[in-house]
Amino acid sequence: QVQLVESGGGLEQPGGSLRLSCAASGRTFSTYIMGWFRQAPGKEREFVASISWSGGNTGYTDSVKGRFTISRDNAKNTVYLQMNSLKPEDTAVYYCGAKRMVGTRWDYWGQGTQVTVSS
Repeated sequence: QVQLVESGGGLEQPGGSLRLSCAASGRTFSTYIMGWFRQAPGKEREFVASISWSGGNTGYTDSVKGRFTISRDNAKNTVYLQMNSLKPEDTAVYYCGAKRMVGTRWDYWGQGTQVTVSS
């Protein structure tokens, strides 16, 4: 069982930066693939970024490539999402997820943290 708690959301102006954190419980954090997702009002939840167990492999949706960076610290059981050059369309609730294997469903979710980009 893994419990995930996101933090770091807030209100930021266009062009600004935020760093989201997702703290995980349990001793097996390093065995999970971690991901970030987001859900804007009236839209379905969408994939944002993912990172492999070791952190050596990452993936991003096209709309955030070059602006967002996912990273993890297995010693701290934490995954991060550094968001730069924020745009109003980045406004959403951001969730982190965890799963054991590539190609399977995401097993665990956090409660989400709100990110609002507005002037």
